Amino acid sequence: MSGWVIEVAGLRKEYRRWRRSPSVALGGLDLAVPEGGVFGFLGPNGSGKTTTIRCLLGLVRPSAGSARLLGEPVPGGLPATIRRVGSVVETPALFPTMTGRENLRLLGAIDGIGERRVEELIGTVGLADRAAEQVKRYSLGMRQRLGLAAALLKDPELLILDEPANGLDPAGIRETRHLLRALGAEGRTVFLSSHLLSEVEQTCDAVAILSRGVCVASGTVRDVIAGGRAAGLLVRVDDTTAGAAALRAAGVPVDVDGDVEMLRVAVPAADAASVTRVLASAGVWVTEMRPDEATLEDLFLELTAEGTLGVEGGGT
Repeated sequence: MSGWVIEVAGLRKEYRRWRRSPSVALGGLDLAVPEGGVFGFLGPNGSGKTTTIRCLLGLVRPSAGSARLLGEPVPGGLPATIRRVGSVVETPALFPTMTGRENLRLLGAIDGIGERRVEELIGTVGLADRAAEQVKRYSLGMRQRLGLAAALLKDPELLILDEPANGLDPAGIRETRHLLRALGAEGRTVFLSSHLLSEVEQTCDAVAILSRGVCVASGTVRDVIAGGRAAGLLVRVDDTTAGAAALRAAGVPVDVDGDVEMLRVAVPAADAASVTRVLASAGVWVTEMRPDEATLEDLFLELTAEGTLGVEGGGT
């Protein structure tokens, strides 16, 4: 293997529509996911996240381009690799009149997986107290947990998850975060599609951001965030207008952020003292100063601002 567990080149997916132009879900996606850790796959609704996952798993045939999973081409190489992959795509397919435990036992029996592994995973996903109940009585979050347990049955090298925290309460989201981090630390690769940006920032080692069916940013979480905004300071003063004027007169680049009633000063945090001196000499007093740190949410909104509705008729 090349060190990439997922490789996508020029992936395009069009859906034909009667007497209308084709709907483009993916417009030539390039993506490379490294081995090990948790990789976040982000994008607004309609950006092509679920379509990409379906193409990777052989559930949808792309219109153009290529994809490789664990070094094998998709779809031709899937028979050789699919046992090394666990996945949850949208709502897990479960038998509603069977208990959670019975669902896992049945799925495990297909691959010769025994009772011990089933019970271990029931505990891992926090369903020990509810495993004897019928799945039709499960909440959406409980179904997501059971789907994750099913995806882990084969002890996969690669885990592909589409919105695994959907329907979970805050405690469940935190537990899922810790579980995914632990799985990544074991050497597995977790490919995680999610719209919970703060969770992705805390969970993932690297991310890719989609907009209108193409990748607009990719890399480690730290590098992607750092590339989205220059270093700077947020400064609150007793007179915002006078403070901005004093800094501009001294040649310091500054903007007024009306949303937070602060000055956004484009200088490194190490130069905070010089900013304070300029303001003090003008009789403007600083009441708060802190680094202007971008978040993944800030960058996501900047990069996808023109594509929040996705491509016409595109997949999620």
